[in-house]
Amino acid sequence: MKRLFIVMILLTVMIFFLLISSQRPSPSARPVVDLTQGRPLAPDFKLLDIDGDTVSLSSLRGKVVLVNFWATWCPPCREEIPSMERLYQLLHNEGLELLAINVEVDGRQTVPKFVQRVPFAFPVLFDGDGTVRGKFGVSKYPETFIIDSEGVIRERVIGGIDWSSSQMITYLRSLLKAGAVLAE
Repeated sequence: MKRLFIVMILLTVMIFFLLISSQRPSPSARPVVDLTQGRPLAPDFKLLDIDGDTVSLSSLRGKVVLVNFWATWCPPCREEIPSMERLYQLLHNEGLELLAINVEVDGRQTVPKFVQRVPFAFPVLFDGDGTVRGKFGVSKYPETFIIDSEGVIRERVIGGIDWSSSQMITYLRSLLKAGAVLAE
C-alpha cells in the first residue's frame, strides 16, 4: 500500500511537470519585437590590419561591407579566399568593402606567411583576443556578415561558399545600388 502511494505521488508530480512544460507562454510573456525596425545594426569595432593601421567598421558607413571571420588552419576558409578575391576585384570599384578578420591568437605571425602563399588584395584584420568575434556571436568558421550601406546586417553566412557566383554578385550589386540611391 505504501509503495502504491509513492508511485501515485511520483506519477502526479510527473504529470504536473509535463503539463507545465508543454504550456505556451502567454502573449504578454513573449518578447516584443517590432518587425518594422528591420534587422540589427552591425556592432562597431576597431582592429589593426596587417600593416598596423587601425580600421573601424563605422569608417565604412555608406558602403556595403562583407565582414569575414576566418583562420589559416580552417580548410573551408582557405577554399573560399580565391572566390572572395574575385568578388573583391569585381565589385570593389563599385563600393564593396571586404574585411577578413583573422581569429587566431598568433595571427600576426601566421597570416603574413599565408598571404605570401595565397595573395589577396582585401584587408586582413586581427581579432586574436576574440572581442569582435564575441560581439558578432561567431561560432563557426568561416562566418561572414553582409552589411548594407546603413550598417544593417542583411545576411549571415556560415560556412564557405562561392562568393563570385552570379547570384551573389547580383545580390551584392542590388545592395550597392540601393546604397547609392540612399546617398543621393
